[in-house]
Amino acid sequence: MSSASQVRDPAAATTGPQDGGPVRRRRRRSIRTLTARDRVVVALLLGIPLLLDLTFVWFPAIGTVLLSFTKWNGVGSLHTKTCKPNLPSILNNGCVYGIQNYHQAVTIYPQFWPAVRHNLLWLAVFVVIATPLGMLFAVLLDRGIKGSRMYQSILFLPVMLSLALVGIIWEFVYSQDYGLINTVIGRNHNGNSIDWLGNPHLNLWAVLLEATWRQAGYVMVLYLAGLKAVDPTLREAALVDGANAWQTFWRVIFPVMRPINIVIMVVTVIESLRAFDLVYITNKGINGLELLSVLVTSNIVGETQRVGFGSALGVVLLLISLVPITIFLFQTFRREESQ
Repeated sequence: MSSASQVRDPAAATTGPQDGGPVRRRRRRSIRTLTARDRVVVALLLGIPLLLDLTFVWFPAIGTVLLSFTKWNGVGSLHTKTCKPNLPSILNNGCVYGIQNYHQAVTIYPQFWPAVRHNLLWLAVFVVIATPLGMLFAVLLDRGIKGSRMYQSILFLPVMLSLALVGIIWEFVYSQDYGLINTVIGRNHNGNSIDWLGNPHLNLWAVLLEATWRQAGYVMVLYLAGLKAVDPTLREAALVDGANAWQTFWRVIFPVMRPINIVIMVVTVIESLRAFDLVYITNKGINGLELLSVLVTSNIVGETQRVGFGSALGVVLLLISLVPITIFLFQTFRREESQ
């Protein structure tokens, strides 16, 4: 009996008893005994993505914040001397400007506040119209209606097109003389045609319709993927309890899709605040279509060459995008902790 127990004990230590102690020790030993080749592979798998993230995301972001406190035109070197107010800009190039870039943007830059209002309006339209519309499309397609594959392809087609091509397509729709809208409503003659893209009171709403057309298809695909991943037994249980389709979705399905909702919220904020292509193709982002992204581009790579001032506008755009995302994530995680 004693020899049999001595034979079984090493086997138990190898296979691991119920307390899991020997198994954990064996796993720790396997990690420590990685070969040199394995360590190189792990270092490459972790190091390359980290290096790319630091190079293309964090370093440019930190550099933009630092440049926003300088007065630099992109030519010459930077230094730590404070800018002198009585010298011309060419002699103050590369100096430390403090918060003067932000102060000038808020006080004496006429395009700043219209651009902020337009960005916030863009965000509101995406949240209130584009996202619910995409969710509605996803729910209808998830119910397996006839021709759902064809409808899904049609609704997703704008997402596959570049924003530049989307803008060109809608220019034909909004054209004064031969556009689809003016032709249908009979306003394509001289004197009574509607200038949808040239009128500063109409062009922003016209471009927002273009953006919503594309964004709704993007949101639809994300929600459709989330709906396909929901456990079918949840719907069956709700049906047994007597819940209708509306109650099943909002009280059972929608809460389960909280991770998808977080992703869509973040994507919606990013897409709305980085909007650039549509307004730039329409009229270079002026005459009623001012956006912060256009102002950043025009100041950094435009004729003015004010890299410090453009960087300050970029930091403002970053802060505006972080506020709704942070609030949404904070409320979501706090709700999860309370539950």
